[in-house]
Amino acid sequence: MPDQNLRIALVQTDLVWEDKVANLANLEEKLWSIDQEVDLIILPEMFPTGFSMNAEKLAEPMNFHVTKWMKQISAQMNFVLTGSLIIKEGDDFFNRMLWVNSEGSVEFYDKRHLFRMAKEDETFSAGEEKKLFELKGWKVLPQVCYDLRFPVFSRNEWNGGEAEYDLSIYIASWPAARTSAWETLLPARAIENLSYSIGVNRVGIDGNGIAYKGQSAAYDFKGMALEKLDSEEAISIVELDAGELKNYRMKFPAWQDADQFAVVNDNKS
Repeated sequence: MPDQNLRIALVQTDLVWEDKVANLANLEEKLWSIDQEVDLIILPEMFPTGFSMNAEKLAEPMNFHVTKWMKQISAQMNFVLTGSLIIKEGDDFFNRMLWVNSEGSVEFYDKRHLFRMAKEDETFSAGEEKKLFELKGWKVLPQVCYDLRFPVFSRNEWNGGEAEYDLSIYIASWPAARTSAWETLLPARAIENLSYSIGVNRVGIDGNGIAYKGQSAAYDFKGMALEKLDSEEAISIVELDAGELKNYRMKFPAWQDADQFAVVNDNKS
């Protein structure tokens, strides 16, 4: 259980289609404009390229250009930086969410639920593992976009009164046409897991003509909005209160009545 608050910056931005140089330059300028101390910066899904299925052209191996950019920015500004990009390993492509700290450590989560309506499942290999990251005593569950629709995989598990995680993060390229689902499911994940939830989505129109409305948001463990952005580019900083989370879990221990289940890994790469 965390014993100190966490300050997080939500970076809601437009992306230049399939142009890593332009996107990294734009993001670097935005990140240097942050004039408050933060612990974590969250970027959208596939922030270097937009949500493209052109993996053969856009993919890079681990610890290459984008990873090194993330390491440099994190070290210079002394925060953890997270967001996803297209990574190639062997013959497989992954929509991989990196978690990079100021000391150069890199952890990652591979998107498990691939969006078949955009043929993501035909281009990418699905992740097989549920991952957890840690920051200042906070246990963080990383998730990517379409994962938001599948609550079993993200279900919080409990060992006595100790939760598996305290915060879930959903980075996304969530189309404007389905904004209502985004606005419904993000607070639902917070409520059912007695944890904070944050969703960071992009804005603008991508190379396929799909519009994104943003609506990045942070919710507390009761599903109450701490921050809700609109459809414009913006950076917002939220502070998560460790004491309030602990007190609520003690006063409302709904986890004690949760159903038992097991997740079966039936993904085929």
